[in-house]
Amino acid sequence: MNYTLRQLRVFLAVASHGSFSRAADAVGLTQPAVSRGVAELEEALGLRLLDRTTREVVLTDAGQALVPALERLLGQLDDTLEETRQLGERYRGRVVIASAPTISARLMPLYVAACARQYPEVRLSVRDNVQADGLEQIRAGAVDFGVLIDPLASEGLETVPLGTDPFCFVCRDDDPLAKRDTVSWSALDGVPLVLLDFASGSRPLIDRVFAMHGVTPRVVQELGHSASVFGMVQAGIGASVLPSFSLPLPASSNLVWRPLVPREERRIVMVRREDRSLSPAAAAVWEMVRTMPIPAA
Repeated sequence: MNYTLRQLRVFLAVASHGSFSRAADAVGLTQPAVSRGVAELEEALGLRLLDRTTREVVLTDAGQALVPALERLLGQLDDTLEETRQLGERYRGRVVIASAPTISARLMPLYVAACARQYPEVRLSVRDNVQADGLEQIRAGAVDFGVLIDPLASEGLETVPLGTDPFCFVCRDDDPLAKRDTVSWSALDGVPLVLLDFASGSRPLIDRVFAMHGVTPRVVQELGHSASVFGMVQAGIGASVLPSFSLPLPASSNLVWRPLVPREERRIVMVRREDRSLSPAAAAVWEMVRTMPIPAA
């Protein structure tokens, strides 16, 4: 038996109004569409539900028997769908966001606090990993979405920009370059540098900027976290180029930072899989993050 929900609703409208034209007005269809819907339902059932004359539309015995049962079933269906809609609007459950370390330190506390205020029944969890691991978790569906550095390879991913974060130069206060108000990228040619490794989303961007400015970096150490880089710079191993979100510098250290010129920056983006729908709670958090301003670096 082949019938549609629309045909059932059209039949009930005709039965309620006793007229094809009035039923058409009530359901927002043309009169021919209403007549066709009832005829198709009768054909699917193999019996007549309405007797039609030039003056009136009258329910047959079968039509009279069908109306109360159909009203009850469709009412239950409407109630169930409304309960489901309200469940989605309550935004309950757990939402998991992947984040890179510097973003976790600067932005995630803002998002977690805002979520607690706006959606107290949502538990927002942060997966604090390097960029490469964060992207892998997004692709594997292990997290709902990520707030990361704009990936160079984004096939199968949707990205939404949030803001930018400029790179800066970090050195000891006895470094000759520390005497300058700003440091040019070209001044770093041949300077011993301690840089983030390639698991970081920033490193490919930094190398690209070096190449763009004709700088050949002399990389003496590659590390996974900014805190480790600070320790190496403090020990005199070399200076560094880091995103500004890595600041502030460790307290009681002799480290200083200077803006790099011309300004070069990384883009902070929201990342999700193109082929995966977000849960109502995750969609609410996604929209909350999208509309929140990020603090200036």
